[in-house]
Amino acid sequence: MSFYQHESAIVDDGAKIGTNTHVWHFVHVCGGAQIGNGCSLGQNVFIGNKVTIGNNVKIQNNVSVYDNVHLEDDVFCGPSMVFTNVYNPRSFIERKTEYRDTLVKKGATLGANCTIVCGVTIGEYSLVGAGAVINKDIPAFALMVGVPAKQIGWISRYGEQLDLPLTGTGTTICEHTGEKYQLENDLVSIK
Repeated sequence: MSFYQHESAIVDDGAKIGTNTHVWHFVHVCGGAQIGNGCSLGQNVFIGNKVTIGNNVKIQNNVSVYDNVHLEDDVFCGPSMVFTNVYNPRSFIERKTEYRDTLVKKGATLGANCTIVCGVTIGEYSLVGAGAVINKDIPAFALMVGVPAKQIGWISRYGEQLDLPLTGTGTTICEHTGEKYQLENDLVSIK
């Protein structure tokens, strides 16, 4: 085994788990899951069958990653944050054929206790604050807070708020990395 599995964890046959990934206490990984290298699955994490997880992803305690959720490299899922995969669930109506895809792009952070309503794309290096509810796509580098979540600014790859307006144009430099960020057409990119 090229990954670490705690004795209380259950990894179903067929699951693909990369090198140097740690599967901690009381985790359940279903057989169809694909998990990259260098990941950490904290205590009491559930990973569904139709899930892909990139490299260096950190999933903190008490997170369930249900079918049709896809996490790219370097994603951080805070403690007890929530994914969904059915938009309008009812216990008496089976909707397994109606799962909506959720994509969390490279480097995004999902804060503790936030909720991601299915069918959205979370942009690269965006940051969702603790307890926020995301119910629509969010752009790269967006800083989102509240219920429902609203964008209050822009965040650097380093994880600090950028000195840029929400809309319009502008440029700024990250004091930690020297990276130059440009706001143009209401979207931020690194130049």
